[in-house]
Formats: sequence, C-alpha cells, structure tokens
Amino acid sequence: MLLREQLDAKDNLWHLLAVYLHFLRTKHDLSCAAVGELTSCARQTVSHWESGVRKPSEAHLEILDERYGTGNLLRWIYYHAKRNHDPNWFMSHVQFERLATELRIWDLAWIPGLFQTENYARAVFEAFGVDDIEAALATRMKRRKVLDGKPLVWLFLDQGAIEQPVGTPEIMRDQLAYLIEVAQLPHITVRIAPRSAGPHPGREGSFKIMSVVRDDRVYVEACGGGRLVQDNTEVRSFGVRFDRIGDWALPMDASTALIKDVMEGFA
Repeated sequence: MLLREQLDAKDNLWHLLAVYLHFLRTKHDLSCAAVGELTSCARQTVSHWESGVRKPSEAHLEILDERYGTGNLLRWIYYHAKRNHDPNWFMSHVQFERLATELRIWDLAWIPGLFQTENYARAVFEAFGVDDIEAALATRMKRRKVLDGKPLVWLFLDQGAIEQPVGTPEIMRDQLAYLIEVAQLPHITVRIAPRSAGPHPGREGSFKIMSVVRDDRVYVEACGGGRLVQDNTEVRSFGVRFDRIGDWALPMDASTALIKDVMEGFA
C-alpha cells in the first residue's frame, strides 16, 4: 500500500493538506518534477509532501495557491494544522530521532529520556502515574540505543534539571554518574546552564532539534503532549535559540565539575 493511501483526510489536517496537494497537482495535469521546478524543490520532495512524509513551507504553499487559483486555502489549512495537536507527533519524533545524525537537546526540568538510567526513568513514570510502568520503561530503555549509532549530540541542561530530586538519593547519584560517563564519549557534549546565568532564552521551555542529512525537525516538550515543528523558518529559530543558550552555558569541564558537586550532595 502506498503511503498516500494510508492518509486519513477526515481525521488529520496534515493528511488533508497532503491529499489535497496530490488532488490539485493531478487535476492540473502536473508532474511532481513540474511542481518541484515551480517551488524550487526536488521531485522527491513534492512526492513526500503528498505522502505526508514531509511538510511544505508556507512559502511553498503561497506559490501553489497562486498556481492553482485556490486563494489562501492551502495556507489556511497549513495554519490550522500547525495549531492543532497531533497525537502522532511523539511517535513521529521518535522515528526521526532514530535516524538523526545530529541531536541538539535542551531540557529545563528533567534528564532527557535518552540519558535516563532505568531507575530514574521508573521514578519519572511513577511520578506521572503511568499505568503500565514496565512497558513504558522497556520502550524508553530501547530508545537509548539511538546513542549506540554515535550521532553527534549536544545536551544542554538547566542546573535545576540535575538538582531536582527524582526518586531516592541513590537513584540521583547513579543518574548523575551516568551523565558524567556519557559526557566523556567523543560524540556527546554535556553542558549546564547555571542558575547564576539568570534569565536566558532557554527558560521558555525544553526542545530537541533532530537533523537527518539536511532535513531538521524540532520536538517541543509540552504538558499533555509535545509539538513537532517542521516549518523551516520556525526550525531555524530554534537553532538560533539553542546557540544562544550555549552562550550562557558553562564550558564542558566546568559543567562536569558542577554535576560532580551536585552528585556529592545526594548523600
């Protein structure tokens, strides 16, 4: 079955946009290559828009609204799709995370899932009131295999994320010791934004930038479910924000020293 045939335009606005782009292209008797030439994109990119694998930008849709005579309709569908919560966002982000060659992670409140020890993750799930903790734990530990592929990882943490007790003092000591261990790996950088930095761009919330070749996406953490950002302009804005957080973060050696100090405090 083609990916396009699995789309449900009645249930998902992104699927509606993909289905309608295919409908309009075929109605106007245009090939994917022709639409690609019109939007300065590859033929395969256009095909990916229509199968829901990738999302066009608002600039692309402005060109297509004009070509197809649809007023602002494509852009309005795009606007509302961005605003709506998509329950598939988390799983889509996990799939993209698995393929990523680079990960840039900023976390304000927790040690991120990819870096959690089993006991720390269990304590997190208990705090969240997860029904099937063992199943959730198995899934999270499996996700850690992403790091075995040696993607380049920049992990920036707020000082509060390493100081906040999660579970017992022993769990915290083991978790912070593991964080120090992975920070020694050549493909992983761990840096801490100290409390002394005061207000900075990272205080707005946690996010993860995932890069696969030249295609970047951002997963933004949120209460009750995150958001997957795919618009190129918005993705770039998160890249700038991450770089600015780096301006406030401690160097690697100082960050490791701070983690060790905090770890020793969990006696």
